[in-house]
Amino acid sequence: MSKVQREIYLDHAAATYLLPEVSKTLKPYLEKLYANPSSLHSQGLKVKTDIEKARDKIGKIINADPQEIIFTGSGTESINLALKGIAEAKKEGHIITSKIEHPAVLDTCRHLEKKGFEITYLPVDLHGLVSPEDLENAIRNDTILISIMYANNEIGSIEPIAELARIARRFNVPFHTDACQAAGALDIDVKRLGVDLMTLNGSKIYGPKGIGVLYKRNGIKLHPNILGGGQEKGLRSGTENVPSIIGLAKALEIAQKEKNKESKRLIELRDYLIKNIIREIPRSALNGPPEKRLPNNANISFEGVEGESILSLLSDEGIFVSTGSACSSKNEEESHVLKAIGLSEKYIKGNVRLTLGRRTTKKDIDYVLKVLPKIIEKLRKISKVD
Repeated sequence: MSKVQREIYLDHAAATYLLPEVSKTLKPYLEKLYANPSSLHSQGLKVKTDIEKARDKIGKIINADPQEIIFTGSGTESINLALKGIAEAKKEGHIITSKIEHPAVLDTCRHLEKKGFEITYLPVDLHGLVSPEDLENAIRNDTILISIMYANNEIGSIEPIAELARIARRFNVPFHTDACQAAGALDIDVKRLGVDLMTLNGSKIYGPKGIGVLYKRNGIKLHPNILGGGQEKGLRSGTENVPSIIGLAKALEIAQKEKNKESKRLIELRDYLIKNIIREIPRSALNGPPEKRLPNNANISFEGVEGESILSLLSDEGIFVSTGSACSSKNEEESHVLKAIGLSEKYIKGNVRLTLGRRTTKKDIDYVLKVLPKIIEKLRKISKVD
């Protein structure tokens, strides 16, 4: 094992660290303000009040009524509540999604198919973008929900959500978007986007893990997934995760306040990384759109090598990246996202995702650019690729 002198974390699309400001904000709820929010004594009422303040804060950030904010245990749970909630409330019907959604959406849709719901999986172009025309043509009289992610977790493509949502609204079909990857970089004003349901979580915006949010526009009816004490207006029973709720609100506040400045910085680093990888390493290719992509996302494929081998050797050098979605990394199948954009198998196999973060510096990127070409050259020699 190499004696690594430094560690460079480039897997922020999978998870982020907890900002010190967030840690400071939630700490009292771990040590002193630990009462159950449903308790009627003064400590319980204090905690309940603070939850509602967090709900108000999130509502203001996304331009929603605070009562439209539902706290969940994760982004995945938020997605399940949106999709299953609509489906079980409607009992039957047709749902539209895309072929490049997060497994939380795709697996839920497959589950609903087994329950008798019809699902249309829209194709995407070579940049991973859904065509508004394809969406409009797919809508039927019995369509009960459309769910299209805001920004893709693997290739960073940013979908035209406002345009897609306008189409859905014209046909009076509820529109849900998974905005977990978008929250720290893009506009999440639900009025401007025109969405009826939106999923957020803490683990992608330097907040706590194990906490999510579902924005549900007033008037949208959902069937609850979890029954019990009736918390979250009966839509998500269970004692509230108070520290994480407080932490999520703070993290989202910081993310939106600093997103323009931080996005500009990350775009410069990302483009520098991509340009030099493509220039220095033969038979390498960028996946996803060159411009309409998340500021921190660089998804690159290398012909003639295995992504897992690249990941392993980079890790030995203290550089931590991913081969795609962390939530599907245990699945041995090739990336459904890269398949959907029409990437050839030889490039799918040699894929790595590098996602930058707040602590990433140009010095870090230069180190990656020094190490990565040698690793690719070494692996190609081993595999005897010309």
